[in-house]
Amino acid sequence: MPAFILRRLLQSVLVMLTVALVSFGLFRFIGDPVNNMVGQEATMAERAALRESLGLDDPVPVQFLRFVVNAAQGEFGVSYRMARPVADVIAERLPATLELALISGFGALALGIALGVYTALRRDGWLSHAIMSLSLVGVSLPTFLIGILLIYVFAVELKLLPAFGRGEVVDLGWWTTGLLTTSGLKSLVMPAITLGLYQLTLIMRLVRAEMLEVLRTDYIKFARARGLTDRTVHFGHALRNTLLPVITITGLQIGSIIAFAIITETVFQWPGVGLLFITAVQFVDIPVMAAYLVLIALIFVVINLIVDLLYFVVDPRLRVQRTGRGQ
Repeated sequence: MPAFILRRLLQSVLVMLTVALVSFGLFRFIGDPVNNMVGQEATMAERAALRESLGLDDPVPVQFLRFVVNAAQGEFGVSYRMARPVADVIAERLPATLELALISGFGALALGIALGVYTALRRDGWLSHAIMSLSLVGVSLPTFLIGILLIYVFAVELKLLPAFGRGEVVDLGWWTTGLLTTSGLKSLVMPAITLGLYQLTLIMRLVRAEMLEVLRTDYIKFARARGLTDRTVHFGHALRNTLLPVITITGLQIGSIIAFAIITETVFQWPGVGLLFITAVQFVDIPVMAAYLVLIALIFVVINLIVDLLYFVVDPRLRVQRTGRGQ
């Protein structure tokens, strides 16, 4: 187990270094930072002084090492557009994105597993057929179209929910949340549904397919022959083995929810890091773009590491295999 964790940590470090190299390349090949930070009236001497103060005259390996050290400390320079530290800007926007991603992710996971199990156990029922038919909507329709349809129905026609923004939020000092206010909860409903609908249908279909496959195995037939109740067979044996591939897909999907919340945040003008990244691309705000790439990569790396560790909890065969190799 310690060797496995160490190997995964080394792989994670290599991934982060690769992403850091890509992010560093933004500063080198997408525009000149000096031109973005000074006006047209700046003299050549002023430009040279600024370039020297930023360390742009140093060798490229030295600049990359400095970038990695600063990134490890959460420092990505100053935003060209807002003239503020990038770390402060992201810290202000990150709670909105994480709140939206966690609500939609856990909602998709809970409903996806429940509906997947139900449609597998009642696969010939009319309700199961209806759920499977409706799930095609979440798989086939683009995210932005789902968001626009929800806005038209619930904001324009019914006037039940706000069409954009995060609503009223409560500042807890280290966190800002809209879950403690009525307007914040209303503002969260449509973005959460839009962002989580695809993940919900994906998890539901995966659980259903895996559940049907497990129910056909010999050990499930043997468990029934022993006289075990359907509840024990379905939830004590079948569902436990079904969750193995679901853990992998769910882990990746949670990372994807955070990474690809850009579209949802743009449609609903949700003040998160996704909308911040879109604005940074429009204004070529390279420090913000670089910080966003590193942040998303870090989230994926941490989630994948957690997923790998969860395998040892869910599947005891892996622990036995590791123990056998150690002997």
